[in-house]
Amino acid sequence: MTDLTKKKCVPCEGGEPPLEKEKVNILLKEVSGWELVEGMVVRKFKFKDFREAVDFVNRVADLSEEENHHPNISIYGWNKVKLTFYTHKINGLSENDFIMAAKVNKILS
Repeated sequence: MTDLTKKKCVPCEGGEPPLEKEKVNILLKEVSGWELVEGMVVRKFKFKDFREAVDFVNRVADLSEEENHHPNISIYGWNKVKLTFYTHKINGLSENDFIMAAKVNKILS
């Protein structure tokens, strides 16, 4: 098992195939709390209040800018956040999606 938090996202130019299901399943085991939903890596978070949820989203936004790999972010209810990673240029999952999931987990620790 590699430490995904030590890796950097590599810009995706497209033209490369998405990860195969076997590799996705291996990487999914390395990012606790995340699940595969309709071919995307998804996790829902619950915070004590709206401010804490927004602060988390801002930290994810900063990380996403640093790594140049961005999730879909939904804030719903008043204290819940849903993050979805998917590499649109290859119409599937790349290692970048799992690197980001691992780094988001690290934000919470």
